[in-house]
Amino acid sequence: MKRLILFLVFTITLFSCKNEENNDFESADLIVTNAKVAVMDNDRTITEAIAVKNGKVLATGSNEDILKLKSQKTKLIDAKGRTVIPGLNDSHLHLTRGGRFYNAELRWDGVKSLKQALQMLKEQAQRTPKGQWVRVIGGWSPFQFEEKRFPTPEEINEATGDIPTYILFLYSRAWLNKAGLKELKIDEKTKAPEGSSFEKGPDGKLTGVLLAEPNPTILYARIGSLPPLTEEEMVNGTKQFYRELNRFGITSGIDAGGGGHEFPKDYSGTKVLANKGKMPIRLSYYLFPQNKGAEYEEFQEWMQKNDVGHNGEIHLDHGYELEGGGEFLAWSAGDFENFLAPQPMLEDRPTWRSDIKKVIRLHVDNGWPFRIHATYGETIANILDVIEEVNTETNGKLVENRWLIDHAETVKEKELQRIKALNGGIAIQARMAYAGEYFVERYGDEKAKYAPPIKQMMDKGLPVGAGTDGTRVASYNPWPALYWMITGKTVGDFQLSANDNLLTREEALYLYTKGSAWVSKEEDVKGTLENGMYADFSILSNDYFTIPEKKINDLYSVLTVVGGTIVYAAEEHASLNPQIEKAIPSWSPVNFYGGYQK
Repeated sequence: MKRLILFLVFTITLFSCKNEENNDFESADLIVTNAKVAVMDNDRTITEAIAVKNGKVLATGSNEDILKLKSQKTKLIDAKGRTVIPGLNDSHLHLTRGGRFYNAELRWDGVKSLKQALQMLKEQAQRTPKGQWVRVIGGWSPFQFEEKRFPTPEEINEATGDIPTYILFLYSRAWLNKAGLKELKIDEKTKAPEGSSFEKGPDGKLTGVLLAEPNPTILYARIGSLPPLTEEEMVNGTKQFYRELNRFGITSGIDAGGGGHEFPKDYSGTKVLANKGKMPIRLSYYLFPQNKGAEYEEFQEWMQKNDVGHNGEIHLDHGYELEGGGEFLAWSAGDFENFLAPQPMLEDRPTWRSDIKKVIRLHVDNGWPFRIHATYGETIANILDVIEEVNTETNGKLVENRWLIDHAETVKEKELQRIKALNGGIAIQARMAYAGEYFVERYGDEKAKYAPPIKQMMDKGLPVGAGTDGTRVASYNPWPALYWMITGKTVGDFQLSANDNLLTREEALYLYTKGSAWVSKEEDVKGTLENGMYADFSILSNDYFTIPEKKINDLYSVLTVVGGTIVYAAEEHASLNPQIEKAIPSWSPVNFYGGYQK
């Protein structure tokens, strides 16, 4: 009898295993249960659980239904009632450049008081070795501080002593301490680039303040003159930065290039990770020309050597792809977003039209998507004249591909109609959350109410993606950006937007997920948690949909998944967090402060 029972048990077990193997195509690799899953489909479906297979969403539904997809090999995660959202996708974030410099930078992002910021500066100066600098490169606003003001040159010098120091505020101004001025050999006789100046005090001596008026070349040049990190340190910094982005639930980012950031030389940190299959984030990138007056030739060379949409040796599908050209297609057509200085006008630059037209035509002829940095409505109107000309001259070929305007703070309704007619889109960023007070000071609170007119863009059916423009013009943290879209308030809680220009939480999240996927032509594969879409999602620290508005700023991820793989985990899921080495060099501010400050 015993033998018969053992035989039956063995037979049943064997049958169950065989049955599971035969149905393995239906079983999930990963299941998250007991959650509030925001699918973000057209019906804004909320479910209890999500199942993942082969890097894609297999199903969403009730705990009972999704657990039917569990096998012995399935990793099971209990969300304990937390909210799950599609992975955030920043439509305009300088990821490769951010990673390149991350380990060298002291971040003031999120710091609540100037007193604390100066203390961090002092501590970092004490540990920074000879030959290196203390650097705070953007991501903050004086209005986030309790003191509501900039640091003074005297305070900076007292905190840093004889360690060279550089502090950047947006692309408006920067501070060099006395040691920094000496190191760069800048004195009262040094000539500033056109459209900028070195501030002098009543005694005629340099204060250390660098002013973009509005040309930021003076600021770019100083950043570029700082000692570089080694390639090993930059690769490590890229890992640290992407882990930091994962910490906030970011699973994708679209890189807009940037000044002082050359392709392919300065992209090595990200390329090394991508080629090793170690990208914890999906990254699309646009190429930004560096040589003023030779942009056409730069793009020509890039187009001969590179294909858009090409994934190369990369192991993660849609993991590291070239998208096109931007954001300054021609430097002469750039309008600088410095609200502390007068608005720049294209009419003051006689070659702007011919410069940008031939570059746009080059993109259209080669089938390359493009994006154009344009802050002001007047700039956008002028550039649209050129885009319309190219579209006519190419018999409508321009509208067959993807193109967009970046920023568009003061775009007018007429130009929104023109963009839509040309099959274009817009990427908006949270720059006003960091510089809105200065915008109001220069242009008035009425103009600020619709800067940019996000709700109007959406009502017209324009494709719109959301982002930050981090790491210099704003912080890379997406949650203050979402807070700004929902409340219309700056990081200093100053009310900017009109009530009819505010978004619901669902609308803001849509722009940060499916909306941003449009920018990189990926809306069919990511941006929602519908079946068959990429399994990119995060479990949030709190319920984005119901918490008080102010607390949206404080959200973060306790578990982030990219392509079905856990790339970040904290708190109750901390044991699942992939290991990462410490930041190098050992004196890196990342080892002492991390990135965004709570």
